[in-house]
Amino acid sequence: MVRDGYKFAVPPIVLGAAAAAFGWRATAATLLSAGALVAYFFRDPQRVPPGDPGVVVSPADGRVMEIVSEQLDGRPGQRVSIFLAIWDVHVNRSPMAGRVQRLDYRPGRFYAAMRSRASSENEQNVIRLETDHGQIMFKQIAGWVARRVVCWKKPGDSLALGERIGLIRFGSRMDVWLPENAEIVAKVGEHVAGGVSVLARWR
Repeated sequence: MVRDGYKFAVPPIVLGAAAAAFGWRATAATLLSAGALVAYFFRDPQRVPPGDPGVVVSPADGRVMEIVSEQLDGRPGQRVSIFLAIWDVHVNRSPMAGRVQRLDYRPGRFYAAMRSRASSENEQNVIRLETDHGQIMFKQIAGWVARRVVCWKKPGDSLALGERIGLIRFGSRMDVWLPENAEIVAKVGEHVAGGVSVLARWR
């Protein structure tokens, strides 16, 4: 379990154990179940990224919602958007190896993460990554339920392919922007795994 989850999972488990000691079975069962569900939400499975050079992996577990043409600073490119349901792993990972050039926190609204406007208007961390192939950008975006984006990295940090970079609490969305010469291989509706599933190839 990721360390951020302990403060959410431990209290109901401790209270549930205390309730069980007093013989309050229903209360104990409710609290222990809640603690177990929270611990499951904050699970952090080990992932082994592909060894193929030039691949862009998914930064999160979830379902590919959109693949659209989008410019970044006047450069043509494509945005891949991934929706994280509450039962998905919520630890986020770097889609490529590189150096964090810039990290911007943007406060915003909390539209449902499946809505397109969430990409530009919701609370988010915007991470620009300089790679051997060029610059990409990816976003941690809070949703209607998720109201906290957490990033463990800072500008200047070097990231390995698939390295853990943060998490979003309780349902959310992640976007990845790639230049037009990257070949998107993921499909809308496909379920992807963070750090493992290939979204694109960039030679």
